[in-house]
Amino acid sequence: MTLSGNSKLAGVMGWPVKHSRSPLLHGHWLDRHNIDGAYVPLAVAPEHFASALTALPQLGFRGTNITVPHKQSALELLTEIGEVDDVARRIGAVNTVVVGDDGRMHGSNTDAFGFMENIRVNAPDWQADAGPVVLLGAGGAARAIIVALLDAGVPEIRLANRGRDRADGLATEFGAKINVADWEQRADILADANGLVNSTSLGMEGQPPLGMDLASLGENSLVTDIVYAPLVTELLLNARRMPEKACQIVDGLGMLLHQARPGFSAWFGVEPTVDDDLRQAVLRDLGASDK
Repeated sequence: MTLSGNSKLAGVMGWPVKHSRSPLLHGHWLDRHNIDGAYVPLAVAPEHFASALTALPQLGFRGTNITVPHKQSALELLTEIGEVDDVARRIGAVNTVVVGDDGRMHGSNTDAFGFMENIRVNAPDWQADAGPVVLLGAGGAARAIIVALLDAGVPEIRLANRGRDRADGLATEFGAKINVADWEQRADILADANGLVNSTSLGMEGQPPLGMDLASLGENSLVTDIVYAPLVTELLLNARRMPEKACQIVDGLGMLLHQARPGFSAWFGVEPTVDDDLRQAVLRDLGASDK
């Protein structure tokens, strides 16, 4: 639709930013709801990030998403000049900024929400408190997933990372429910686990395979991978090949889609829906399919 002088504005800040699918997601919802608004990519170099973020209220923006490499910088800056919610503080990064009517900026992180919503929608019978979850990886995504799982009631997270020091650091930070294992033991710690989450880049297009033996995986366990290119990773494919396990298999695309909902709602005043139309639009952009 044609933009007016009262158009609601939001965007995504990153460097580079051309890889972001956020303009596609939010543009899809803006068109669907016939909203007088725009969501634009904002390529901001790190040395200009602080001035760009603080200029949003003066430019009439209702907010922005934050992507690499600015997420931690946004947390630090908004801690000084705005507000940051508890989830973002625990994750250690901000990915969503909302500009209030008074011009004050509020930072949050919606990745934990997106992760759990993807599970809730696509594995509705899975019970987070039914047993331990194995988490592979100890990067930024893992931090969000740890927060999501702990808040959902998971009693134990068994964490394995290719560099153990980083995993040990997360265990120290998040407490006794995080138990670290060596990377070489990642298959062994599946015994009696209620779920398996891959937050590493292993299995992504152009990356080495994960190489995960699922033989000891329990029945009805959740198996999910935050990778969505390819949509069906080696991990998910191997879980599908064991029908006797009856795994609840969830791909990673839904996390991307659901994490966008809170920001859109805050900026544009409409609660958006993640449905097959949106999913197919993103898959077409990725050159992928559900098959």
